[in-house]
Amino acid sequence: MSPRSAGALPLLVELDAQAGRPLHEQVYQRIHSLIREGLLSAGARLPATRVLATELDVSRNTVVTAFERLAAEGYIEGRAGGGTRVSQVLPDDMMEIAASSMPRVSYGPDRAPSRRALELAQLRIRRWSESAGPVEPFRLGAQALSHFPARDWARLARRHWARPTTMAMDYGSVAGYRPLREGIAAYLQRARGVNCDADQIIITSGSQQALDLSARVLADPGDAAWMEDPGYDGARGAMTAAGLDVVAVSIDEHGMNVAEGIQRAPRAKLAYVTPSHQFPLGITMTLARRRELLRWASGQGAWVFEDDYDSEFRYATRPLPALQGLDVRGCVIYAGTFSKVLFPSLRVGYMVVPHALLDTMLHARILSDVHPPTLAQAVLADFIAEGCFERHIRRMRSLYRERQEALVCAGRQYLDGMLDLQPANGGMHVVGLLPPGVDDLHAADVASAAGVKVTPLSFFRFSNPAPDRRSLLLGYAGLTPEQIASGAERLARALEPLTRRG
Repeated sequence: MSPRSAGALPLLVELDAQAGRPLHEQVYQRIHSLIREGLLSAGARLPATRVLATELDVSRNTVVTAFERLAAEGYIEGRAGGGTRVSQVLPDDMMEIAASSMPRVSYGPDRAPSRRALELAQLRIRRWSESAGPVEPFRLGAQALSHFPARDWARLARRHWARPTTMAMDYGSVAGYRPLREGIAAYLQRARGVNCDADQIIITSGSQQALDLSARVLADPGDAAWMEDPGYDGARGAMTAAGLDVVAVSIDEHGMNVAEGIQRAPRAKLAYVTPSHQFPLGITMTLARRRELLRWASGQGAWVFEDDYDSEFRYATRPLPALQGLDVRGCVIYAGTFSKVLFPSLRVGYMVVPHALLDTMLHARILSDVHPPTLAQAVLADFIAEGCFERHIRRMRSLYRERQEALVCAGRQYLDGMLDLQPANGGMHVVGLLPPGVDDLHAADVASAAGVKVTPLSFFRFSNPAPDRRSLLLGYAGLTPEQIASGAERLARALEPLTRRG
């Protein structure tokens, strides 16, 4: 057994016999500095004086003298049977290590981030990490996580950890876990009309990574890319990060206005669309408009990124088959995510890539994160294969439909004349139309002060002028009917002064 006291931390103490200062003073100063800098935390155990003296090649009295001074000043304390430890409560002068006393990092004129990084820092991107904790009414993206079949997931996870294989713990395939890709391909063919095989599936860290890869692979910096307006801020961010010239294309009752896109940027190399359930307006792109988009992409040699982020939650009618199912020229990249359907921290998504593009996309993926975590994929593959996934979708589809109905009903009861809630055919939020002249950004700030988290539609507009009447987005999926009613009542009290006539 090492002579070091059990559990004691090693100390890096350098002594200089030529320094002109006593050795016990040098030992004291070094340990004192380690405590002040937080490198020795409260309760940390120090080596015994005899052990430290041996390590430093000094007399034990040298170390004892240093320890006695530290103890007298309150920095360390001896405990019966517990050796010497850093004090749990430090002296008064140690209790004010304020942030202002810490060195602040300054880039300086010769050491700064790139211009692109500074531009990205100015983008308005929602910070999902700030949304952790209790669900506020009516936060976008919140889900009914308490209804997730955690026992099924835990059972499947235990199965893999009971006898972990080398395959599950070693480096995996850059495209992702083969059984999961097979399960996704079968599901997409059956449920979404996607023409694909397992070889075309690439597992990603959510749909955002699919966006990032596609923006870097499908176009060069400076190329134009169509973006729905209003539209998903994460897509705009990915294209901007890749150096693309993002061209806002308006949304009408048929979906993206393809004729407007051709007029504004006919030689664009990429178009981002959410045709099944446009984010954030909830519009379904018509069949005629889909064919128009594909004709343009085919004739121009452009790519279309189809983000099918929440098509599972369709309440009124069956959705149109995926846009990718109409593509006969191999110009559509289809992407989906399990973060919306299962739980956000899973961070597993997928993309369906045309065969001719696979090698290029996989090489780009290697430079990003090599491959997705294998064990999470293995559990998800079993979750799909054993029917848990589709059972969960059916339950959540019914639950979310009921919660949307509860929100629309609460809107009629509490928000009449203040916010006109429009029922949606699917998804996890509804759009509420404000009275003329009421600014949605201001309304959202007022609601936030009342403890209600609504999102202004203007946040998702990029360049087109906002309409005279503005809107708020209200998420409902993570709220019980009681929470929805309470939130609607609070929102009404907040909006009433803004919407009062005359």
